[in-house]
Amino acid sequence: MQPLIAFKKKYFSHLLFYFYLAILLTVASCGDDEDLNTIPKPKGYFKIALPAKTYIKYDSICPFTFYFPQYANISYDNNKGAEPCWINLNFTPFNATLHISYKEVNNNLKTYLDDSREFAIKHQIKAVSMTEKVIVEDKKKVYGLVYEIDGNVASSLQFYLTDSTKNFLRGALYFNVPPNSDSLAPVLSFIKTDIYKLIQTFEWKR
Repeated sequence: MQPLIAFKKKYFSHLLFYFYLAILLTVASCGDDEDLNTIPKPKGYFKIALPAKTYIKYDSICPFTFYFPQYANISYDNNKGAEPCWINLNFTPFNATLHISYKEVNNNLKTYLDDSREFAIKHQIKAVSMTEKVIVEDKKKVYGLVYEIDGNVASSLQFYLTDSTKNFLRGALYFNVPPNSDSLAPVLSFIKTDIYKLIQTFEWKR
């Protein structure tokens, strides 16, 4: 009888051992699953080295002057249909270009204003928002409007300047890469400072 009781006790103790072992293995396996559920890292972009801001004056046969950053360069538009004083301000380190076109006003200022607005509005299809900033410089007779267009758009900043009687100038910034507002944000902010500097220092010659 006693050997049977001893056997039962031994069997029961083994059963408890395997029972607790199963519980421990279950808890341990749950811990491993949690360790495997890693959180993906947010997408990052390469850090861009930004040059120092030193400005030089643009002065040519064209009826206007302005200051632009020394790290940029100016070329004349040689595309078919380009007119005199159509120039490109090339932000070469950032693969971006500010296209500048000049027109003489001859009782057609409203047409130029309407065209400029249409060029800006057409980017609203993919834009998140568009803000307008009015430019008024009475002493220099420089009046205009800046369009800042947020989102994955081809041109995120456009503007026009006029003296309201004889001269009209329009600018549009384009990056020569697929639009990505997140990756371009630091560079766009940097270039915007240069464009506003251009506008602030802009003067008509006549």
